[in-house]
Amino acid sequence: MFDRFELEKNGSDVRTEILAGITTFLSMMYIIVVNPAILSNTGMSFSAVLTATVIVSGFSSIMMGLYAKNPIALAPGMGLNAFFAFSVVLGMKVPWETALGAVFWSGIVFLLLSIFNVRTYIVKAIPKQLRFAIAAGIGLFITLIGFINARFIVANPATIVGRGELNAITITFLIGLVVTAVLVVRRVKGALVLGIIFTTILAVPIGRLYGDASAVNFGMPTLVTWKGIFAAPDFSLLFKLDIFGSLKLAVWPVIFAFLFTDMFDSLSTFVGVAEAGDLKDENGEPRRIKESLIVDSVATFLAGLVGSSSGTSYIESATGIEEGGRTGLTAIVAGLMFIPFMFLSPLLSIIPAIATAPALVLVGVFMMKPVAKINWMTLDDAIPAFIAMVLIPMTYSITQGIVWGFLSWTVIKLLVGKTEEITPMLLIIDIFSILALVL
Repeated sequence: MFDRFELEKNGSDVRTEILAGITTFLSMMYIIVVNPAILSNTGMSFSAVLTATVIVSGFSSIMMGLYAKNPIALAPGMGLNAFFAFSVVLGMKVPWETALGAVFWSGIVFLLLSIFNVRTYIVKAIPKQLRFAIAAGIGLFITLIGFINARFIVANPATIVGRGELNAITITFLIGLVVTAVLVVRRVKGALVLGIIFTTILAVPIGRLYGDASAVNFGMPTLVTWKGIFAAPDFSLLFKLDIFGSLKLAVWPVIFAFLFTDMFDSLSTFVGVAEAGDLKDENGEPRRIKESLIVDSVATFLAGLVGSSSGTSYIESATGIEEGGRTGLTAIVAGLMFIPFMFLSPLLSIIPAIATAPALVLVGVFMMKPVAKINWMTLDDAIPAFIAMVLIPMTYSITQGIVWGFLSWTVIKLLVGKTEEITPMLLIIDIFSILALVL
């Protein structure tokens, strides 16, 4: 039954893959509630977006496992959903139906680029030094997300960011982090899952016996909240996109923005996860990259059809890979775990964001390993790599980090006379990077 995944060849087994899939799901399940919370600002139905989110996440992750055989799960992308809601619909006054159409067409273009291997050539054009930096930058980004989810790092008008106050929430997070770290150091199987469960249990008294979670949990005083079990799915957004209206010339920049951001988010995720988890082929490239990118593009145009912003590969997949996930079975398990929540969405309230925060912080540690491969003594390699690595967390955008990494690499190599390290494909990427920044 599991022969197609070549578990033994990949140094894994069924138990490890299932555990890895569960870990990946627990790390990214927040999207089921967060995505509709963001997109509902456009006037779209919260419950209908939730249903669309589950469809995109479940189907795309299962397809990744079956077709691309990689342990990477997919869901509507954070950042892409905010761009959809606040920039396109609310800022540019584009009707949400038209915006869904733009998502659909960006997915179609994305699919054509993947089928004709254009995106694979793009991956091969990324200098290895930037690949190492992107992997580390994504690790720092995941860690930052974890600290922010735990409110250990907060916005500070004086210093931009700062440490949050020590209260019931942050202390619970710190205890969970220490316990999870000890389990990881002792190499306990399922350490990240056990850490999530432990931190959830530890958070139950918050708002009941002590503390108040109102500021971080949508006004609810408790952090772990029981809201029932069953909620019927809402399919009212199915095929509500405006396919032809989104082809108007005025909407083309929106399609390009969706395409570019989604493309580089997914490319950098594949490159970063492949470097950190050693998921590479005999040529040192991310394995089955063409198939993986095809699945990613399908997730995008599927999102437009069912009523969500673009689907993309999730960096949180690194949590499952760290648990030992090496094959598509990990992605299938994660995808299957999404499906029941089309009917059981209230159960998501049981696991708060601070429960998965320790796992995200520790994944950052695992993803920093490629930093050692950067040629720090060769400054024309080191400087662009460093820029890419630090801008990913500092701009809260994988795309921004990789764009400025590309541009700085090209400019520095050009000015120091190392033009042989600038490929034609890299120059094409630079042009599109500049267009993306301008638009």
